[in-house]
Amino acid sequence: MGHVVVDVMLKSEILDPQGQAVAGALPRLGFEQFTDVRQGKRFVLAVDGDVTDAHLAAAREAADKLLSNPVIEDVVSVHDLKDEQ
Repeated sequence: MGHVVVDVMLKSEILDPQGQAVAGALPRLGFEQFTDVRQGKRFVLAVDGDVTDAHLAAAREAADKLLSNPVIEDVVSVHDLKDEQ
């Protein structure tokens, strides 16, 4: 079984309250090296067999039509999960 990963992020011009909350908490926990945080979403889509170019193309189409809101979000990545390893 293969897995396609779709990563979606808020557009840079969109206010990100969750990211701001995390950014504010990091220094209080001793993590001073991070200057900004943006929140996003990750979808992992399972497919039968190995991931093919057709699976990736279908995932990109699903990302544009269903998994993201193009008004406020960008699809930043569509890839085979095994490419992360």
